[in-house]
Amino acid sequence: MQLIKSDINIDFLGKRKIAFVFSAILIIASITGLIVNKGPNYGIDFAGGALIQVKFTQDVSTAKLRDSLSGLNFKDLSVQDFGEPQAHEFLIRTASIDTVGSGLSQSVSSAILQGTGLTPEIRRMEMVGPQVGDDLKKQALLAIFYSLLFITIYISGRFELKWILSGVTAGALMAAVYFLSVFNVSMPILITGALVVSLILFWRLRLKFAMGALIALIHDVFITVGIFCILNLDFSLPIIAALLTIIGYSLNDTIIVFDRIRENIKGETAKVAFPEIFNKSINQTLSRTILTSVTTLIVLLSLFFLGGEIIHNFAFAMIVGVLIGTYSSIFVASPIVLAVSVKGQKK
Repeated sequence: MQLIKSDINIDFLGKRKIAFVFSAILIIASITGLIVNKGPNYGIDFAGGALIQVKFTQDVSTAKLRDSLSGLNFKDLSVQDFGEPQAHEFLIRTASIDTVGSGLSQSVSSAILQGTGLTPEIRRMEMVGPQVGDDLKKQALLAIFYSLLFITIYISGRFELKWILSGVTAGALMAAVYFLSVFNVSMPILITGALVVSLILFWRLRLKFAMGALIALIHDVFITVGIFCILNLDFSLPIIAALLTIIGYSLNDTIIVFDRIRENIKGETAKVAFPEIFNKSINQTLSRTILTSVTTLIVLLSLFFLGGEIIHNFAFAMIVGVLIGTYSSIFVASPIVLAVSVKGQKK
């Protein structure tokens, strides 16, 4: 199936400066969101505490519900609507879990009954200790970091046949991250520093395809996290799963473009400018890129609108990731590879 004619010739790389400005705006907005909100709005999985979902048979205000729970002296108590207004469902969050299990649900039910005169239906209860939350946060960051490094090994080996060089570089970075993490260095700072060092090494070693893929993937993950911060959405373990899925999806799209670029470079007998080859490659794979993205988005939109509140944030993260990932394969990854290739050609 071909949505776009094979002889189409859109000058994508001629618009790369506009794309870079657009990406810069998204990144600045993401950084602003992170600073204003002091990081992501961590859910129970990472922040620790308790989450209780309650349902009523008739209308009750969040203010009245919050007042009825004030006597329990919960730390950082929050009450918010959940789902459709006519569902009369609420999420109760607290950072304190001194009482666990059935004792907590019984205390909440009794306090609500006394304060509102209504008996709530406890539909869900989740509890995570603060230490477990910190450990999950560190493991999630390491999972994203290691996945990015393993991807660069694969890209360098497949497209540049530099398995050993990329493997040794990635291995040294992983060892450094593990060694420093033992000494309780802040994990976000550690991962950020390691990624910056990775990009510098890839630039110096001329691992252009690995560098293009890594920058594009960092671009996709960072903007997705930034949008979650701007919208103040919960950042939980399902969102980490969504980010790892986004990395895989975006990489698949990028590899298709990279593979065609490599084939076209090898197939050119005359001296053809790199920008022309890159544009030709992107246009040749454009139909497949759009078809893959559209079919994926149809499923994700169905999940977003019909899947219920529990899967709502996961589906939203995937929708943002697919859109940004498709965009970055064309306007971020390919221009980076072109820039490194042109510099190497001049030398």
